[in-house]
Amino acid sequence: MFTKNIVIVDDEPITRKGIQRTLENWNNGEYTIYIAESAEEVLKIAEIKKIHILLSDIRLPEMTGLQLLKSIKAIQMNPVVIVISAYSEFEYAQEALRLGVVNYLLKPVGKKKLIEAVEEAVQVLEKQLRAGIIEKVVDEKIINASTKINSTKDTIRSAVTYIDQHLRNELTLKELANHVHLNPSYFSVLFKEQVNLTFSEYLTRRRIQRAKELMISTNLPINEIAEEVGYKTARYFIKLFKEIEGVTPSAYRKLNNERAF
Repeated sequence: MFTKNIVIVDDEPITRKGIQRTLENWNNGEYTIYIAESAEEVLKIAEIKKIHILLSDIRLPEMTGLQLLKSIKAIQMNPVVIVISAYSEFEYAQEALRLGVVNYLLKPVGKKKLIEAVEEAVQVLEKQLRAGIIEKVVDEKIINASTKINSTKDTIRSAVTYIDQHLRNELTLKELANHVHLNPSYFSVLFKEQVNLTFSEYLTRRRIQRAKELMISTNLPINEIAEEVGYKTARYFIKLFKEIEGVTPSAYRKLNNERAF
């Protein structure tokens, strides 16, 4: 998996370093933790790093933590935000909620509450990342096929489920026909009629879709991804991928990881 970034901003050194120590002890290597003493420093980080989780004091020298959040939203995708404050004014909490802040902690923050808040933020982040991956790997023809499959015959739904569960294996039309107890020729015609794609087209597009998911969400080498989605040689996989996506797998990964991470 890609390392994700947590940024802590607080103009009080003791608070800032205390939060950093707590999170360093909690961290299992999935996160790189940065600290900043001003909103300006955070914005500089945001220009070169994707901020996944932001812990921000509400009162900062140049601007409030909420103003900082608005500025970050203007230059990159929304981080998951925890506001930490010595102030409990209702208007701050209201504005924080409107900006999508997931937690509002009052100083002094205990280690247990801090870790609970960060773990909650991690859950929100994972949902965001999964949604982002789904959006990037979507194949309109697969989506249209899935819509049709939901209202089609049980035999075709069973065949498609079998394909999705065995993408890593060699799959043949005959094997699928046997699985649903149909003659291969009749199964081929029925599949095309019900799904709007031939068996071969669906299998190829579904494998490429799964490959895109792995390229965005893992560090697996391209040849291993090819094997994971049922291709014995990376060369053939790369050829098919470029035919469908218009770019090589490596170029696709580079482009999408720069945007997401």
